[in-house]
Amino acid sequence: MDYKETLLMPKTKFPMRGNLPNKEPLRRKEWDENHLYEKSLARTEGRPLFILHDGPPYANGDLHIGHALNKILKDFITRYKTMAGYHAPYVPGWDTHGLPIETALTKKKKVDRKKLSIAEFRQKCAEYAMKQIDNQRKQFKELGVRGDWDNPYITLTKDYESAQIRVFGEMAKKGYIYKGLKPVYWSPSSESALAEAEIEYYDKRSPSIYVAFEVTDGKELLDGGEKFIIWTTTPWTIPANLGISLHPDFDYVVTKVNDDKFVVAEELLPAVAEELAWEDPEVVKTFKGKEADKIVAQHPFYDRDSLVMLGEHVTIDAGTGCVHTAPGHGEDDFYVSKKYGIDALCPVDEKGVFTEEAPGYEGMFYDAANKPITEKLEEVGALLKLKFITHSYPHDWRTKKPTIFRATSQWFASIKDFRQDILDEIKRVNWYPQWGETRLYNMVRDREDWCISRQRTWGVPIPVFYGEDKEPIITDETIAHVSELFAEHGSNIWFEWDAKDLLPEGFTSEHSPNGKFTKETDIMDVWFDSGSSHEAVLVGRENHRRPADVYLEGSDQYRGWFNSSLSTAVAVTGKAPYENVVSHGFTLDGDGRKMSKSLGNVIVPSKVLKQLGADILRLWVASVDYQADVRISDDILKQVSETYRKIRNTFRFMLANIADFDPAKDRVAENDLEEVDRYMLHRLQHVMKSVRKSYDNFEYSPIYHQIHNFCAVDLSSFYLDFAKDILYIEAENDHRRRSIQTVYYDILTSLIKMLTPIIPHTAEEVWEYVPGAEADYVQLTDIPEARTVFEDEAALAKWDHFMKVRDDVLKALEEARNGKVIGKSLEAKVTIVAKDVQTKEVLEHIPYLHQLLIVSGADVVDSADDTKEYRYVHVKVEKHPGEKCERCWVASETVGEDHDHPELCSRCADVVKKHYTG
Repeated sequence: MDYKETLLMPKTKFPMRGNLPNKEPLRRKEWDENHLYEKSLARTEGRPLFILHDGPPYANGDLHIGHALNKILKDFITRYKTMAGYHAPYVPGWDTHGLPIETALTKKKKVDRKKLSIAEFRQKCAEYAMKQIDNQRKQFKELGVRGDWDNPYITLTKDYESAQIRVFGEMAKKGYIYKGLKPVYWSPSSESALAEAEIEYYDKRSPSIYVAFEVTDGKELLDGGEKFIIWTTTPWTIPANLGISLHPDFDYVVTKVNDDKFVVAEELLPAVAEELAWEDPEVVKTFKGKEADKIVAQHPFYDRDSLVMLGEHVTIDAGTGCVHTAPGHGEDDFYVSKKYGIDALCPVDEKGVFTEEAPGYEGMFYDAANKPITEKLEEVGALLKLKFITHSYPHDWRTKKPTIFRATSQWFASIKDFRQDILDEIKRVNWYPQWGETRLYNMVRDREDWCISRQRTWGVPIPVFYGEDKEPIITDETIAHVSELFAEHGSNIWFEWDAKDLLPEGFTSEHSPNGKFTKETDIMDVWFDSGSSHEAVLVGRENHRRPADVYLEGSDQYRGWFNSSLSTAVAVTGKAPYENVVSHGFTLDGDGRKMSKSLGNVIVPSKVLKQLGADILRLWVASVDYQADVRISDDILKQVSETYRKIRNTFRFMLANIADFDPAKDRVAENDLEEVDRYMLHRLQHVMKSVRKSYDNFEYSPIYHQIHNFCAVDLSSFYLDFAKDILYIEAENDHRRRSIQTVYYDILTSLIKMLTPIIPHTAEEVWEYVPGAEADYVQLTDIPEARTVFEDEAALAKWDHFMKVRDDVLKALEEARNGKVIGKSLEAKVTIVAKDVQTKEVLEHIPYLHQLLIVSGADVVDSADDTKEYRYVHVKVEKHPGEKCERCWVASETVGEDHDHPELCSRCADVVKKHYTG
């Protein structure tokens, strides 16, 4: 007789290999055809609303791994919330205005702007952006990200632009919008003003110079002829110098060096002396900075005064304590000069080229002028030292080229007017990680104004008209009318229609007695675009609300979208647009380096999908501590694939062993479960409680590790292993067998649900094989809440203690195997002596002890010879004296006792007889 025919061996069609790259596209197609996103929303209609508001990625180019990290994290949240008692719609968005699209058209697409009107060029920008959206949308969906992809929000649409105009108008109504002359970050490469959020810092090699300014009017403090020493790394700003700033409370010294007298801050004298190679400088006078107020010095090479001014911005961290002040090229310089009635001088145009206001340097690019200006300083004897340093310097985040400060007339949002309200809201919001609060708080605390105008074409126009007297006109009436026009026609009409056609019919203004008007030509900062999404989407969309429950973006968005959204929302509503803010780090290679094509270390999402599948990439996202910078490489993905394989094989094993289990009729009532099965059900509840807590706290690596550990340790190394001797050997409807299957079923379905937000493709594949599944798709179910399984604390404590004792026995078996005493553990007989009363009682009350230890015999005795001591027990391992049963492979003295089945132990012989006799 072939006894294998009588074994209840696992039977399943669930494949061992995932073959994810080929299967996932078919599964996503099925989801789309069956409208699963819409069905999931219909199922949760009426539940509490949960809104994750999508920060819009820029519509240009293929997705990089940072995009994948971001969107997958968002998908974890919305999928989980949908399965955890909430109604959680997800509307993806795109940011579509700005310089990169203009550049892409002119450089990549070879569009000649000179041959097109502004409106025609803008239309081409819009068409390009929409194509980019289609490309990125396809790639996001390939990641398994679920949402309303057919109806995203896009910053170039009529409804969005209309809402943005309303936000601008409300801020203007409250007096927060103004136009003024002020130094702002200026990008010569983009020919436009930039906001702080558009600045990145890179190292730059610059000339470092010390320059002497000779005193012409000492105001009875100095004799005249003394020289203030300034230090700067921007020689090109010397033509714009109008003053020297001192701190009113610092001590300054006049120090004699040879025949010259120089003025520097007393605390910086040693450093300056060393830098300029002075030997034994003699201090001849000391004074407070405030005593030098309005002393006059001579510009080094222009016939112009340089006024000594007092400013709190002066520091003694570096330099000389005497600060070169060019109000056209520095914010602090601008404000201190303004106090002294000195207007800004900015002799550099929008391309970074000197104008005729810088005699001798007209037509030169500012950076190229450093050398001739330095040479001029040396020629007139004002240059004391020149060297070159490498330092961190602001660059245009788009072109990656250096920026300058340049005083120009711009539109600003006066953040300082409602700054305290913003700071109060920052304190109210929950931040993940917590340091995000401090980071944004410090940014806002020191912020005065936000430059919101840009000298570009592709963007939302600033809806301002000008009267005949050049005064700007912004009224409730004009804003409402422009907003309505944009909602109907789109913002291109601003460039197609005359000003009179954009104004309300019959509009009049005291600023235009003849009824003639012009319109602003600048557009809004793109951060104002995306920062208005709370009005356009959270208020404008059905089934949404402001504030959103969560914003989640990269950590660079503290200065970007988190910041601009907060500023506009507090300005308009007095409240933050979000309740929780979650940020993630940047993606690095396996060695912690930034990814770059030149290094050849770029991991492309599309390549990962083709090689491994979306679920592996998603599982990687779950595996990392995403709130810090994260690493990814082929080796790391290989490790994640191994974890995936372990989880998949665990599912496969359980599916196989419940193939003949019908939960409707075979389930064992919980109170009737075998105690070990109830214990494993209890362990499952512990995992479920921890997993749900992690999901609620936006933490995913604990889920990854806990589920992997549960599969590898609790299940594979224990529960799934010892249970084979029951599942395969006992009769089909044996109580112990059905008890295990009941718990297998609950563990399997619970694990699938817990992992659905993370690996949805695999979860749905497994779900197809679950007998008697409660729904057609697991994503249309809820993740169960953890519950109490063991009311009896003593029973729970018994099993917890047994698992520790089992570790001792496993060590003893391993040592015996290494010593060639046994081969497989089923060849062993173990003799166990408890070291304490608790352990003895536990072992005496564990039924089927030998099965749980996967040995052929286990005796618990009071004493024994030749044992080895472990933590809780003494153990003796020896080869079992019985013969191996051909059916169960357990060694038993009963093999051969049954006349009809001499190859079997008595246990198997009984099962076989019942099987063949019916």
